Amino acid sequence: MTEDTYGWRDGAPPHTCGYLAPAIIRVLRRLDGVDRVLDLGAGNGSLCAEVGRAGFRAVGMESDAQGVAIARAQHPGIRFHCLGVDEDPLALLAQESRFDAVISTEVIEHLFAPHRLPRFAAAVLKPGGALIISTPYHGYLKNLALSIFDKWDDHHTPLWHGGHIKFWSRATLGQLLEENGFELTGFEGVGRVPHLCKSMIMGARKRDVVAPEPAEIRSP
Repeated sequence: MTEDTYGWRDGAPPHTCGYLAPAIIRVLRRLDGVDRVLDLGAGNGSLCAEVGRAGFRAVGMESDAQGVAIARAQHPGIRFHCLGVDEDPLALLAQESRFDAVISTEVIEHLFAPHRLPRFAAAVLKPGGALIISTPYHGYLKNLALSIFDKWDDHHTPLWHGGHIKFWSRATLGQLLEENGFELTGFEGVGRVPHLCKSMIMGARKRDVVAPEPAEIRSP
């Protein structure tokens, strides 16, 4: 693994795919009129493949060239684009039409500028399109359990290259999406038991107008 890659070595699904893929597909099936789905931060393509097998037309987008190469080799029937949320959405729209839904699983906790993920999603979604996003769950009881069992070092994984740098609660993730072009539509915990769940999934709908980017993080 080099410093400019996340560490994808093969096409094996990440452990999170086992409990996230069924939940993501269940949410997609509850939505009306969803056909084309963009997996934003597609990694090695495992989730894209599951979404495709569920009957949706899946497209993947991943900034790690190594992950994209693996995804293309493993899943030749799916298009994968080597792009990140820091790039111009027009680079994707030059090759793809707008999407009915964008999914992004276990990505936003890795981003220094996480507001760029929902903004990119809003730019490539159709009017009223859906964003479904997952990230590790944090809440009072889970945080307390991590403290009691002295698991914070394991949980934060500071020695993991490319690891987690943002830790989200339901309130903070909801605020991020609402401030960047979305209205919240749903929430659920997945993995383990309620209040100690591994991850949370938040659903949202694209608003017609996106608020201007705050001056302190506005691109030059």
